[in-house]
Amino acid sequence: MAETAGTIKTEYERLGEGTPLLLAWYEGHRRAFPWREEPTPYRIWISEIMLQQTRIEAALPYFERFMAALPTVAALAEAGEERLMKLWEGLGYYSRARNLQKAAKILMAEYGGELPASYERLLSLPGIGEYTAGAIASMAYGLPVPAVDGNVLRVSARLTNDEGDITRAPVKKRLREAVCAMLPPDRPGDFNQAIMELGETICLPNTLPLCGDCPLREVCRGRLSGRPERLPVRAEKKARRVEQRTVLIVTAAGRVLLRRREDKGLLAGLWELPSAEGWLSPEEAAGIAAGWGARPETAEPVGPGKHIFSHIEWHMQGVLLHTPPFSPPERFLWADARQLREETALPSAFRTYSSRLGQWLERSMESKE
Repeated sequence: MAETAGTIKTEYERLGEGTPLLLAWYEGHRRAFPWREEPTPYRIWISEIMLQQTRIEAALPYFERFMAALPTVAALAEAGEERLMKLWEGLGYYSRARNLQKAAKILMAEYGGELPASYERLLSLPGIGEYTAGAIASMAYGLPVPAVDGNVLRVSARLTNDEGDITRAPVKKRLREAVCAMLPPDRPGDFNQAIMELGETICLPNTLPLCGDCPLREVCRGRLSGRPERLPVRAEKKARRVEQRTVLIVTAAGRVLLRRREDKGLLAGLWELPSAEGWLSPEEAAGIAAGWGARPETAEPVGPGKHIFSHIEWHMQGVLLHTPPFSPPERFLWADARQLREETALPSAFRTYSSRLGQWLERSMESKE
């Protein structure tokens, strides 16, 4: 964008001319989501937290199930941790669910069980950052504040043909100001949803945007440059660290052994299929299980698995061990098929193996007989 104050004003005025076009487009193209059809502050809050790091299509069944089980702030505040984790099972980034409950308890104690109609107070709640506070404030309460996520930053960078590194704070601030210049004070919620919708369906990432279908094509400097797909500019991410792990699936009499992870760090406090660093032979895995009290009768490899976190990759090998029942040490738990289905959540990192637990538990029952 140009540097002089007068030119910046003209640039912002140009962007503002696109606002009615964007809103008109949204009215004809908005997708029907449950939090849009019934936009209460609570439902908007839960949906926005779920949609962090999660595709809309994947989040929809989780949202419906969560709302059926915990329909109010009070219900969320009072939910047991195991129940909350089970409702979140498979969504990943479990700290999101824990922060939801922390915030719900604050809302019950300080706000009468309601989300405050204040951007600043929303921002003070655990797990609510600038984007989520802006989404709730504008969509639920009609407050004229932007909700700037990755989609909106991309749209803004293309609209203004901004070649700055989008990971840098000054560039983010500049792009946010451009969005603010377009924000209509009478329809901020619709505008924020419209520009997000545009980024999700038209102004696509990592490919050619669908400029011919875009309501803002006439005011978009990125389109006029001839290469909108090159934007936004982003510094290269550091390569993920690769960790080799051996997952131990220890079964006994129709149950599987789980271990609670440490309270801090990756997958903090969650139940897991216990694992060890490195790729171990079945004999080495059996030795580790013996240290927990197991007396493995069989130990067989069950293949590789892989899971990608934001900064780490787990490259896994699984070993299935069958043992007579034993009393495990602290932080371990025996779980049967019903508990796994209804009560105890396992992170999706172990899905390669947890998806086969049913057949392995049946085998362990046959062995018992």
